[in-house]
Amino acid sequence: MQVKTVTDKNFDEVLRHEGTVLLDFWAGWCGPCRMMAPVVEEIANERPDVFVGKVDVDAESGLAQKFNIYSIPTFIVLKNGEVTAQTAGARPKAALEELL
Repeated sequence: MQVKTVTDKNFDEVLRHEGTVLLDFWAGWCGPCRMMAPVVEEIANERPDVFVGKVDVDAESGLAQKFNIYSIPTFIVLKNGEVTAQTAGARPKAALEELL
């Protein structure tokens, strides 16, 4: 599955997704965020059962506030619309997979 850009306008798609969602809160100027981008893409390609989305905190400050994002990258896992896990900072792929 392809990584989707998540915005305030299409966030209902995230909430309606039945199953697991991985959200990557990031910014273009953030080095660790850029470092994690290929890892997030790999997970999206390897796990078609997981909805993988990226939220640009500069463009979507409302979503960042809604999820209390204070540092980036932050990864949030939702299952059936409920937050089940959250971690901040660059992580190995295995650590993100463990959250799922």
